[in-house]
Amino acid sequence: MSSQHQALLEAMEQQSISIAKAGIVCSLPARTSILAAANPTGGHYNKAKTVSENLKMGSALLSRFDLVFIMLDTPNEEMDDMLSEHVMCLHSGRTTPTSFMSLGNVQEKEKPSTAKSQSLKEKLKVHKGEVVDVIPSQLLRKYISYARKFVQPHITPQAAQVLQEFYLLLRKNYMTQDSTPITTRQLESLIRLTEARARLELRTQATESDAQDVINLMIYSMRDIYTNESGVLDFRRAQMGTGMSEKSQGKKFIAILQQISEKTNSALFSVQQIKKIAQDAKIQVKDFGAFIFSLNNEGFLLKKGPKVYQLQTSNF
Repeated sequence: MSSQHQALLEAMEQQSISIAKAGIVCSLPARTSILAAANPTGGHYNKAKTVSENLKMGSALLSRFDLVFIMLDTPNEEMDDMLSEHVMCLHSGRTTPTSFMSLGNVQEKEKPSTAKSQSLKEKLKVHKGEVVDVIPSQLLRKYISYARKFVQPHITPQAAQVLQEFYLLLRKNYMTQDSTPITTRQLESLIRLTEARARLELRTQATESDAQDVINLMIYSMRDIYTNESGVLDFRRAQMGTGMSEKSQGKKFIAILQQISEKTNSALFSVQQIKKIAQDAKIQVKDFGAFIFSLNNEGFLLKKGPKVYQLQTSNF
C-alpha cells in the first residue's frame, strides 16, 4: 500500500491524521466525508478482475467506502449527443444548448403518473430539452455546511424495518460455503446514507422513502462491483478478494494444463489428476463436476473415457 493510501486509510479507519513534520509530531482528529476517484491500471477497466485488482488499492481501504461506482465509457447515442453539445457550447461561447431546446419542443416527454412510483435513477435523469437550474457553487457549499451543522436526522421505525429486511435478504441470498460478501459494514453504510438522504432535504426524520432511495443506490453499486466479464452477477467475487469468476478460473486452469501437457508430452488427464492439479493451483469452484462439464462443453476438454479427458488446446 502506498503512503497516500496509508494516510487515507488512517483518516477513514481511525478518524485521525498523524503529522510528523518540522519537528512536530501529533495526531489530529479528522471527521469528514470522502469522495475519491481513481483510474484503473493499464488505462482500461478489466471486468474479469475486481475493483481492488483494477485499481491496485488495498482491500482495507476500499472496504471503507459506502458506495463504489464503476464509470465506463460505453457508447450511448443520447448521452454522447448531450456531451458533445455541452463541449461545443463551452468552446463556442453559447450558454444554452439550442439543440436540446429544439428537440425538447419537438419530442414530447413521457410524464410519469406519480413521482413516488419513479425510481431514483428516473428522478435524477435529465431529459433533452429540460432546463436545469444549476445551483451556484458558493450557495451549495453554504447549504451543505448548514445541513451538516444543524440537521441531525433520526431513522423512523418504518425506515429501519426496510433497511433491516433488505440486509437480511442479502445475507440470505448471497451466502456461500466459505463466506458472504454482505457484512454489518453494509448495514452501517445503509444507515449513514439514509440519514444523509434526509439531511439533504433538511429533514430531522429519515423516512421509508429515504431508505428505499438508498437501497436503490446500494443495488446499483453492488451490480458494478459483482458483475463479471460476462455481464452476470457473481457474488462469489469480492471487491476485496480475487476477481476470478468461474469462467476466468477455467481459462487459468486450461493454461496450467497446457503447461503440464508440454512438460509431460501427453494431453490425457484422468479426473483424479485434474482434481489434484486444481487443488495445487488453488482453483476454487463450488461444484467441480460442473466445472469439468463446462470445460467439456466449451471445447477445452474432450471426454475420451469414463474418467479420462483430453486437452484440446495441446499439440500432443
